[in-house]
Formats: sequence, C-alpha cells, structure tokens
Amino acid sequence: MSDADDFLTRYLADITRQYASSPFRPDAGPETVSFEATQVVCRDGVSLTTDIFRPSGPGPYPTIVVRCPYPNQVGLWKLHGTEMARRGYALVCQWCRGTHTSQGTWEPNVHEREDGRDLLDYLERQSWVRVIGLWGTSYLSLACWLLADIPTPKVVSICANHYGTDRFASAYQKGSFRSDVLTAWAMQNAGHPVDASYEQSALHRPQMDVDVDMWGGRLDWYRDWISHPNGGDAYWGEGFWGLLRGIPARVKVPMFIQEGWFDHHLGSSLIGYETLAPEIKEHSWLRIGCWNHYFLNALEGLEPPHLNTGEVPGALEWFDLTLKRGITPERKVEYYVIGTDMWHEASSWPVVSDAATDTAGDVETDGPAGAQTAGAGEERLYLGADVGIDGGVDGSAIGRTADLGGVLTAEAPSASGSVGYDYDPDDPVPTRGGEALLTTMDEIGARVQPEVGYRPDVLSFVSGVLDHDLHIQGKMRVELYVSSSAEDTAFTAKLIGVDPDGTARNYRSSITTIAMDEPDAPAYRPGDVRKVTVEMWDICWDLPAGSRLRCDVSSSDFPQYAVHTNTAGLWSEQDHAVVAHQRIHCGGSTPSCVVLPVTAG
Repeated sequence: MSDADDFLTRYLADITRQYASSPFRPDAGPETVSFEATQVVCRDGVSLTTDIFRPSGPGPYPTIVVRCPYPNQVGLWKLHGTEMARRGYALVCQWCRGTHTSQGTWEPNVHEREDGRDLLDYLERQSWVRVIGLWGTSYLSLACWLLADIPTPKVVSICANHYGTDRFASAYQKGSFRSDVLTAWAMQNAGHPVDASYEQSALHRPQMDVDVDMWGGRLDWYRDWISHPNGGDAYWGEGFWGLLRGIPARVKVPMFIQEGWFDHHLGSSLIGYETLAPEIKEHSWLRIGCWNHYFLNALEGLEPPHLNTGEVPGALEWFDLTLKRGITPERKVEYYVIGTDMWHEASSWPVVSDAATDTAGDVETDGPAGAQTAGAGEERLYLGADVGIDGGVDGSAIGRTADLGGVLTAEAPSASGSVGYDYDPDDPVPTRGGEALLTTMDEIGARVQPEVGYRPDVLSFVSGVLDHDLHIQGKMRVELYVSSSAEDTAFTAKLIGVDPDGTARNYRSSITTIAMDEPDAPAYRPGDVRKVTVEMWDICWDLPAGSRLRCDVSSSDFPQYAVHTNTAGLWSEQDHAVVAHQRIHCGGSTPSCVVLPVTAG
C-alpha cells in the first residue's frame, strides 16, 4: 500500500469515527439509502457526473451539495453520502469537469463558477430538493465560495472549510512561493500522470521550465502562479483571482468557516471572513481549531483532551440548524487557545474584547464586542548577540565554536553587535514543522525541534526562563536588521516554545525577501544594513511561566518555501545560485526584536 493509500484509509476511518460519535444520530440503516449516478448537462453541452444519495422517505429533503475534482475521493463521498442520507439529508456530489467520469477538460478553477451554477439550476427543478446547503473543504470549499454571491433561491447556507478568497496570500509570503502547497498540487492535478520526484521538481532551476522538463507538458496556469510574486500585480487583482477576492463582500447567505491554526489556507481564509458583508457576518460562524489541513492534531507528542478535531461535527451542527430546523444563525466566533486546551467564544474577529475570568469549564466567553482588551498590547523581546547561549536542553550555557545566535531580552542591548552565517541555496534548511505545508504531511504543525546549534546556518536566540505567562493573541512578527553579500536574498524566522524539560516546538514560522519586504523600496546594495519584517499568521497561544521562547533565524525553509537563489530578478526564471554571507544586527541603532501581541489573559 502506498503512503497516499495508507493515509486515505486512516482518514476514512477517522471520518467514520466522527459520524459514530456525533450526537446527531442516524434515523435509519445504510441499507435504506438510495444511490443514483446521473449526468447534469452544463450550458455548453458538457455532461458532468453527479452522484445523488437520498434517504428512504418521500422527501423533499434538506440537500447538501459538494463539487469535487479528486477521483481518489470517490470512497470518501460514498461514506459522506451514506451517513448524511441516514440522517435525513440528500447529498449531491458532482465531479468537476474533466475529472473522474465527467466530460470536458480539467482546467483548475476556470469552469467552477458556471458549472456550479448550472448544477444549482438543475437542483432547483428537482421536487425532492427542499433547501440547499453548500459544503466543502479545500478545493471543494473554493467551489462553495464561487457560488456564494450567485446562489439560487433554495440555497440557504454554506459550510466552507480550509480555503480563502485571497489567492496571493495562499501562494506567496513576501516573494517566497509556497512550494509544498502549490508545486506539489500542480504535479498532482496536471491533467495527466506526472511521474517525477516532488522534491527535485521543487528544486528545479529554472522553475519556469519544470513542467516541460520534468512533468511531461506545459502548464500555463502554473507558470502564471510562479510569474507573479508581488501581491500588487494585476494578475491577482483581476480576472478569476480578482473575482474571487471580491466575493466575500457580496455573499448572499450565512457562512460557517472552519479553519485550523496549522492549515495552509489560514491567512487567506481569515481575510475572507473579515471582508464578509456586515449583514452576512451577523449570521455567520467562524471556528479556528488546533488542527492541520486534514483536521488532524497538529501538536507532536501532545494529546490535549479538548482539541475537538474533525470537520463532521461542525457540519452536522450547522446543517441541522440551517437546513433541517430552518433557523437563521447568530454570529459566533470560536477559537482554540494552544497551551490551555480551552475553547473561547467571541462575537468578532480579530478579537477586540476582554476574555472572561470564569474558567470553570473548557470554554470561555469573551466580553462584549467593541470593548478594549485590558492589558492588550505588544511585548518586545530583543535579539542580542552573545558569546554563549543559556538555552541548552539542560539549561546550561552552550559554548560557541561558531556564531550560534544569542539571547532574547526584554531590554534592547545598548551596544550594537551582529552574528552571521553563510547561506548556500544548494544546501537549504529542511522544514521541521510549519503551517504553510500540504504535501510534506509529517512536518505539518508544531513539531519537536532540533537543539540549538544543529546547523551553522541557523541562528537561535533564546530567552531566559519566563517569570510570567505570555498570552499571545494575533499576528507575531520578527523585525530584523540584516545585511547580505547578495543583491537579493531571504530571511526566515521560527518562533519556538521551549518547555521546562527542554522540549522545543515551533508554533509560528515565516519568511521575507529583501526585494519583496517593501516592494517599493530602492534596490538593495550588498553590504548595506536594511530592516526587514518577518510577518506571521494569527495564533492564540499561551506560553506559561517556566518556559523559554526561542527564535531561530536563517535564510531557507524547504520545502515549506521555495529556495531563494541569492540572485535578483524573477525567482522562477533564475537558473543558478550563489552563496550569500548573511549578518543579523542586534542592539544599539539596529534593535532586532520579536514582537508579540499579548493580552491580559
């Protein structure tokens, strides 16, 4: 059995468990479910295979609609269809154009809006359909978003998981391409079999030619993605992606958006929620849990009892309310706090209210929307170059044989200093834990980190033992004063919690490039000191007293991000790399620091 087959088997078993443990019990056995595969003809004459699962009763039924492009999910949607029909729903799964047994040519994104609307028009004419809810995760969620502003009369709600409407935010981080998400996805969805090494494909130079050189044919849509590393490019604001970006403001029905702290669509998805029309947001839900793209626990070595992972419980709750009972939901925001194993409820996102002090249960309720958070603000920990690092697994100082990093302190060092390393693009730092991952599944999430000094091109800055809890809520960032021998290069930062026993796990990581940190800044002159900011996605994380905070700085994080070649120009056209001599400047007039958005708790 292949790794992919093994994962799918385990995933199906987990979905089965979620249905079995749900308080929304089935009304009938699986033998009562009727199944029909029909063809729905689109406006251009192309027929799309549409699987319909229905309960045994006469109807009309509350109907859940999904549109899927992945043939390997036939078994998954048979499972969902059967379980939903046992609970009184009809479930309609249409296979996207050119996939499974549907006619036409597979072109990602291009036909989903028109084909989806044609399906809804077909269902409006079916007497067995009472009301409709749209459902999907990842690409299937995209299919939901593309209908959210053009629903037919029977559509009353949408449950859209793990996809956002700002495609640039999912594709790039300040000039660095998210290879593990989109290079891998392109290989898997090229429209023809691709028998090539994913890792070698992601490393191929120039990346612009990887489709022809390694994948067996030109993919213009992939070339478009890798040609536009600037979010201000017209490509992202016009055409299909411009349409998608504008949809949240035009959504017509309540939405339930589920996200995970370690899902690669988190940043884009939160943008989608925040830009919903106010009248729709009043009746929509947002839930953010501590899981990855597959709704699985993202904390290596930890099994908190209240993670509540899984997509099925939320979908059943939402559709019972909106489809079966016909109730218009009230706005709700739920989010999980890493470190406390508690869920909080709020009435807005970003949260601007003070957390309640009642902790009797495993859910806290935040105060009234609009209230100022008591004690909210930013806490800075400054990077300091040091001759030794008080941050070993046993708490002892680590002697320096080379630049290892330094310390994090509440006060900025008065004197300037710097630490350096050589960055070789032909020997990138392997990703160990992260949130912008899809294909390298074993590395998604908070993973146990190597010890300080594990590579000469990774600098670790470690705080002393914290004497108070840090309640972090929002977007962390690392402000670095850097210099390089290269005309352009990258800098990464990883924020790591170190337990009292020395176990270290990453909780946020990100990257920037000199050229795209401030796209309108003057061209960089090698050797100059320039301030860059490594910006990270939202998180709610409690780091308890007795812990330490560690910040690892480097210039590569592969395959989470494409390897920077240390040369200037469009990254995907670069065909060679050079070694760069990097320096991180600390203290004095170059106060590099970690900036933490903190609350009073």
